[in-house]
Amino acid sequence: MTIQERKNSLKSLGKFLSQFSSKGIQKKDNIPHNDIFFDALKMLIDRAYESNPWFTRDNVLYALQSWADALTPEKIDRWFEMENIKNPKQSKTVGVIMAGNIPLVGFHDFLSVLATGHKIKAKLSSNDKLLLPLLAKYLIALNPDYKNQIEFADGTLKDIDAVIATGSNNTARYFDYYFGKYPHIIRKNRHSVAVLDGQETTEELHLLADDIMRYFGLGCRNVSKIFVPEDYDFNPLFKALLKYKELINYQKYANNYDYNKAVYLMSVDKNDRNSLLDNGLLLLKQDTGYGSPIGTLFYEYYKQPEDVQQILAHDKDKIQAVVSHLPSIKNAIAFGSTQMPQLWDYADGINTIDFLGRL
Repeated sequence: MTIQERKNSLKSLGKFLSQFSSKGIQKKDNIPHNDIFFDALKMLIDRAYESNPWFTRDNVLYALQSWADALTPEKIDRWFEMENIKNPKQSKTVGVIMAGNIPLVGFHDFLSVLATGHKIKAKLSSNDKLLLPLLAKYLIALNPDYKNQIEFADGTLKDIDAVIATGSNNTARYFDYYFGKYPHIIRKNRHSVAVLDGQETTEELHLLADDIMRYFGLGCRNVSKIFVPEDYDFNPLFKALLKYKELINYQKYANNYDYNKAVYLMSVDKNDRNSLLDNGLLLLKQDTGYGSPIGTLFYEYYKQPEDVQQILAHDKDKIQAVVSHLPSIKNAIAFGSTQMPQLWDYADGINTIDFLGRL
């Protein structure tokens, strides 16, 4: 398959996905194979929720919309050009172990392997096993050559030349043990943070609410901790977060919120109760950690923004993304953009295309 053929397939996939968004589902004309795949994906959106109750219709549609926005012709051309993607000297089989915390979380690895001309042997998470196989079938319908490049593995990954694995710190040790002999990318737990100064606009706080609450906060790109100045007023942020107030009516989220609230109230010293804030939707807990549980957002005070920059530099292996408008915070991204990565935004800061190009 030529590079141009691979680019054309991804562009057609992006057009197909553009029919599905948070604003609704609308069938368009002149989409290849739409007569077969449009209704199939529409049905799977509801089945995904039945299989995994965290995958609400809104969350699945948002994921599809995000990928449609990433897979525009202009962005695909830019990705191939900036990474200088070429045909490999020899096509290798890359085993990809995918997480399942948010819909299509392993899709970027899937696309990267195919874009570089390699074969993928994917092991899906049981939490996200429906959507990607259908999109793979769509690519095969566009170009039958993909049939020899895409395989889904049920058991142990065998007959592979390299590995990309995403999981927790615990599973990373397992991955290292079994796959350390192969060229590999093994990802561990990472979390995203925001650094605030109290001068954020109402619009920025509403966008930050998206960064925190989208996908129930389950993604590594969700903001799970904020750094704030010592005199920070939490009320504007609490008000912005209430755009997601309906989530408390969702039983799985409410159960986690109630459980964590009970645990914190029992464990927090009576003289330190002011460190636990609550707006009936989200708990804000003063904590030096990064991985806040569902229904909770950690916060930490700072004196100078430069102090936070030093902390983030020290903990860079724990950080996925940083949101801020402060010029002193290096490599910060805009509010509301954490769950809209571009094709050239690589998890853990490891360039997947470069890794695959060296196989």
